[in-house]
Amino acid sequence: MDELIRAAARALAVGDPLGTLNHMARRDDAAALALRGIAMAQLGDLDRALSLLRRAVRAFGPRDGLARARCVLAQAEISLVCRDLRGSAQVLDAARASLAAHGDRTNAAHADYLQARQHLLLGRLERTEQLLEHIDTQQLALPSRVGHALVLAGLSMRRLRVAEARAALDRAQALARSCGIPSLLAEVHDAAQALQRPAARAASRGEHKLLKLDEVESVIASPALVVDACRHRVLHREQATALASRPVLFALLRALAEAWPGDMPRAELLLRVFRVRHADDSHRARLRVELGRLRSTLRGCAGVRATSAGFVLEPPPGAEVVVLAPPEDGIHAQVRALLADGQAWSSSALALALDLSQRSLQRALRELATEGQARSIGQGRARRWAADPVPGFPTTLLLPGAVIGG
Repeated sequence: MDELIRAAARALAVGDPLGTLNHMARRDDAAALALRGIAMAQLGDLDRALSLLRRAVRAFGPRDGLARARCVLAQAEISLVCRDLRGSAQVLDAARASLAAHGDRTNAAHADYLQARQHLLLGRLERTEQLLEHIDTQQLALPSRVGHALVLAGLSMRRLRVAEARAALDRAQALARSCGIPSLLAEVHDAAQALQRPAARAASRGEHKLLKLDEVESVIASPALVVDACRHRVLHREQATALASRPVLFALLRALAEAWPGDMPRAELLLRVFRVRHADDSHRARLRVELGRLRSTLRGCAGVRATSAGFVLEPPPGAEVVVLAPPEDGIHAQVRALLADGQAWSSSALALALDLSQRSLQRALRELATEGQARSIGQGRARRWAADPVPGFPTTLLLPGAVIGG
């Protein structure tokens, strides 16, 4: 490795992509192409970065398997940043296997960390936790340790473990300061702001209140009967009943919970749950059947009692009923929540993460763009969507600094 390559790699390691480009601007050998590709990625020109890295992969010779695998890993990370969530998993698996075979434990661990980050984006929390437990953080480069701590914080936030999330964010901030990379410090700061933003809207006895994440954790830990419309479940103390696969039962439960301590008239229940304005005997029979199923599902934590006007939810003695819902309802709020990470998403990745049809998602994106709350970048299959305005750098890349050499 010549001195210019070493200097360019050192510049990348300290978050100075412009310094790398100054060293490599006039060179087109494989190592220079790889370093220029990563530098362009850190500057946010992801299309140019992918092009340079593909050229580098082709330019490396048959004896350069390790360098080629590192370039493939960098391409996989860019795909993840571009929210290409479908294809990057196979690429990451192949890159990790190749890096491990060549003895590059640092970048093999980085590939595991990227897989954890991908599963977290897709809401696969158990798989994320398994990958994080498997990673030896001592093998990670310092910037990747920051990213690992951020993934831990994100997992803890989704698990409603606020103390663990704060500890992970404090660790990420300390590591980012040790790196001295401003973009990493900015990413940690942005992640910490999530603890200060409204995480849910609580409704009880007709009153509504926005809650931060630690307040949501307190509500769930309280003796209240909690109807969680964010995750479609009902909780009471240590008992949790999932209703995500039974939307009719959850719709009935939420309607009764929002009416508590009063009852919900039969006509309003039929209209809200079954969209029926003029009910006949078949609709009323179906309502009785579904309420029977709901009573069976809730046995041990709540009951449903018929009244002269309709039905009322009966929580355990002395317990309040609280409905937790997203701060805003609807597809627009879900899309804005994902775009709030400051990164650019493809429409296919958004649809995958939100479990929506492409048609519904494209309609929501067009409406958000019209309202000035989102903007598209690029054309055709390369089009990405981001929140508007986009701050400074559109993303922080944690690409391995030493792509070339040992």
